[in-house]
Amino acid sequence: QVQLVESGGGLVQAGGSLRLSCAASGRSFSNYAMGWFRQAPGKEREFVAAISWSGGSTYYADSAKGRFTISRDNAKNTVYLQMNSLKPEDTAVYYCATNQRKYYSATSLRLPTGVDYWGKGTLVTVSS
Repeated sequence: QVQLVESGGGLVQAGGSLRLSCAASGRSFSNYAMGWFRQAPGKEREFVAAISWSGGSTYYADSAKGRFTISRDNAKNTVYLQMNSLKPEDTAVYYCATNQRKYYSATSLRLPTGVDYWGKGTLVTVSS
């Protein structure tokens, strides 16, 4: 059974940084793309970033480009989201996500319908 556990959320001032982590277990981590989504209060869950199974390619939402970086450490079964220059509109619960498509690219996770497994989320609050 695949389990995803996020950590690293918290309260940060606008302009600050946070690094989210997602520890995966239950299957061979390095064979699958990983991604991050977020959901702000009253809004739909939206894609943030994804990384291919090998780490060789990444894909970002326009809102994340230039500020967020997704990476993975296959030896630690962990995917990261480094968030810099945070804005109040980045406030949301951030969810780790993956799917059952072995050796697929990062873009396989660009829509919620492409996700088969979700973490429980970690709250990021950016104050102005």
